[in-house]
Amino acid sequence: MLSEAQVFLRCRECGKPFGHILAYVCDECFGALEASYNPGRLSVSRSVIEARPRSMWRYWEFLPLIDHSKKVDIGAGYTQLIKADRLARKLGISRLYIKNDTVNPTFSFKDRPSSLAVSKALEFGLNSVGCASTGNLAGATAAHAAAAGLPCYVFMPSSVEKTKIKQAALYGAQILLVEGTYDDANRLAALAADRFEVGIVNVNLRPYYVEGSKTMGLEIVEQLGWRTPDRIIVPTASGALLSAIYKGITEAEHAGLISDCSVAITCAQPLGCSPIVRAFRENSDRVEPVRQPDTIVQSLAIGDPGDGYQALKVVRESGGTAVALTDDESLEAVELLASTEGILAEPGGAISVAALKKLLEAGEVGRDEEVVCCVTGSGLKTVELHPEAGNVRIIPPALEAVRKALDLR
Repeated sequence: MLSEAQVFLRCRECGKPFGHILAYVCDECFGALEASYNPGRLSVSRSVIEARPRSMWRYWEFLPLIDHSKKVDIGAGYTQLIKADRLARKLGISRLYIKNDTVNPTFSFKDRPSSLAVSKALEFGLNSVGCASTGNLAGATAAHAAAAGLPCYVFMPSSVEKTKIKQAALYGAQILLVEGTYDDANRLAALAADRFEVGIVNVNLRPYYVEGSKTMGLEIVEQLGWRTPDRIIVPTASGALLSAIYKGITEAEHAGLISDCSVAITCAQPLGCSPIVRAFRENSDRVEPVRQPDTIVQSLAIGDPGDGYQALKVVRESGGTAVALTDDESLEAVELLASTEGILAEPGGAISVAALKKLLEAGEVGRDEEVVCCVTGSGLKTVELHPEAGNVRIIPPALEAVRKALDLR
C-alpha cells in the first residue's frame, strides 16, 4: 500500500488542495476537482514500464489508486496502434495510425476509466457503484462491478441503442431508462450519489475516474517509440477523454518519458450535439449547452459536457482544432474504416476518421502530418443504425446460383 500523501485532489479553478477524499466539487468556488500527484509518484523509467504486463495498469504511477489489492482489472488497455496505410492512401495523407479501443473487454475505451473508478470505490469502502451513460459506460461499469462483486445501477436515456442496454443488463446491472436526455439521466445519477451513497463513477468518483483515460495517451506515445505524433483526433462527448489524453502526455514529459509533449489535440463532435466545437469556432470561452441533442451518434450526445471548458482549453493550448460532422459523414466513416482496415467502429468511434477526412479537404490538416485517430467503440453495438447492405443476397444451394450472383465466368 502506498501513502495517501502521494495522491490528492485539487480544484481545477482556484487550486485549493483537498487531500485524498471522495469529493468532486470545490467548496470554495464550485470548480471541478482533479487528481494530482506529488512529484515523486511519477518517477518511473521507460524500461520498467516496458517490462510490465500489457494493460492500462502498466502506468500505475500515473493512476490514483493507493491500495493495489483493490485493483479491478479485466484486461482494459494497451490496445493496438495500427499503421493504417490503406486508409491513409484513400484519404491522401502520408502517415496515419488508428488507436483501436474497440478491442477492450466491453468493446470501448470506457473500460479504462471504469477499471479505475470501480477500484477506487472498493478503496473508499463503497457498497455499490453506478453511472450515467449514453451506452458504452453502462457496459464497462457493469462488467467491472460484476468482477468486483458490487451491485451496479445504470441511468441511461431510453433512446440508447438496445444492444448497449442488453449488454449492461447481462452483466447484472439494474438498468433505469430515463425518459429524457443524457443530462436528465446524469442529474438523477448525481442525486442518487448524494442521497443513497452510491459510487457513481462519472459523478462523485469523477476526479479519479477520468484519470483512467490518460492511459490512451500514454500508450500512444509509448507505441510510437516514446514520442508524440503531430496530431491526435479524439471523439468528444463530455470532453473528459480529450482532456485526459493531453494530461497523460504532459505528465509523461514531466516524468522524463518523452522529451516534448507538443501535439495538436483535435476535437470531433456530431453536428447535432457539438457545444465544444461551436465554442471553438465562435472563439468563445463559454461552452453553451445543447438542450435537445439531435443526432444518431448517441455515444457522443452529451449536451452539457462536464469537461467542456477544459477540453476547449486543451484544444487551444495544444494548437489543435475542432470540427462537427453530420450523421451521414460519421456513418460513411464507419464503412470507410471497416473496408480499408478491417476495423468495425460505431459512428461515435469512427467520427475521428470523418473529422480527418473533412479537415484534410478543408486544408486545416496538412497531408504530410502524422495523425492518430482514436477509435473508441465497436460497431457491433450499433449495426442497427446502418441500412441493409446491398452486397447481401439469398441464393439457392447451387453452384450456378453462385455464378449468376457474383457474375463469375
